[in-house]
Amino acid sequence: MRKPNAVIIGVGDGLSAALARNLMADYSLTLAARSADKMQSLADEAGARTVLLDATDENAVAAVFDDLLEAPRVAIYNPSARVRGPITDLSAEDVRRAIDVTAIGAFLTGKHAAKRMLEAEAIDGKKGTILFTGASAGVKGFPQSAPFAMGKFAQRGLAESMARELHPQGVHVAWIDIDGGILNPGRTEPDDKPGSMLRPEAIAHTYRHLIEQDRSAWTNEVVVRPWVERF
Repeated sequence: MRKPNAVIIGVGDGLSAALARNLMADYSLTLAARSADKMQSLADEAGARTVLLDATDENAVAAVFDDLLEAPRVAIYNPSARVRGPITDLSAEDVRRAIDVTAIGAFLTGKHAAKRMLEAEAIDGKKGTILFTGASAGVKGFPQSAPFAMGKFAQRGLAESMARELHPQGVHVAWIDIDGGILNPGRTEPDDKPGSMLRPEAIAHTYRHLIEQDRSAWTNEVVVRPWVERF
């Protein structure tokens, strides 16, 4: 029996790799990224199809989904871009580019994933799941990080709007607020702050839970943060 399709856009060696490993036994994976450097070894491990992709190019994003023989059951959008600096020093062009990656790319992925999913036959009333990787910047804007906040606030609004529109049509949409640093390969926790970073494999379990939620209790937004954080 053919595995259902899952598409992960924005693939590196951290969270996206953990997501691919979590899903690869049960899904036929398509991995997409700007560069093949970090993607190819993961694709070999997962037996995945790979696509070199500029996520801000609508024709390219559309092709990722249109080229699938069957509609995807899962689509995950990970990319984001940061431009740091005082608001008085920021270049408008740099800000536009950052927002294009974080927000417009998310919109294009949501648009074309939903288009294919809505054509699919529902299984237990569900046609697919679209997940956006967010950050605490989508809830609170930090100083000298306006472009990232702008992009993540837009992404969060996109996900909420899509959820209200698409949930009644059988497509589950959710935004995941990753509120903390991720313990990606090559990173270490501070000696004086053990347990202060999120492990990518643990975050991936939350994504999997969202994918498998019963539609009677769908989550459209969830926050993950280190257990030692005070808030």
